[in-house]
Amino acid sequence: MGTEIGRVRGLGSAGHGAHHWWHQKLTAGTNFLLMVWLLASIASLPSYDHATVRLWLHSAWAAIPMALLIASVFYHFRLGLQVVIEDYAHKESRFVLTVLVNVFTLATAGTAIFSILKVAFGATA
Repeated sequence: MGTEIGRVRGLGSAGHGAHHWWHQKLTAGTNFLLMVWLLASIASLPSYDHATVRLWLHSAWAAIPMALLIASVFYHFRLGLQVVIEDYAHKESRFVLTVLVNVFTLATAGTAIFSILKVAFGATA
């Protein structure tokens, strides 16, 4: 157990790295598909004024994919920053940075999804 291999036995990508990598690839694919949908949907709108976009987002056919897009993008964002923190942050600050990234991601994604749902269900400002 005093050798280099003894210290790392049981750790590394064989534990959960493949799972993390797979989630990164899945979210990248869903981000691409949902962004193509978003660009095509916006391009097909007759005008880009506030009333038209609000009416478009009021539909479930727009609100559900938008909420999925937000969830996928922010999850992908969190996974990417987690890798950066694990690779480059010092051991002392790694936990604090991980908590901050998780709180920030949850708060901003929650705010965005709440805004989409507020428009979708017709609430006024």
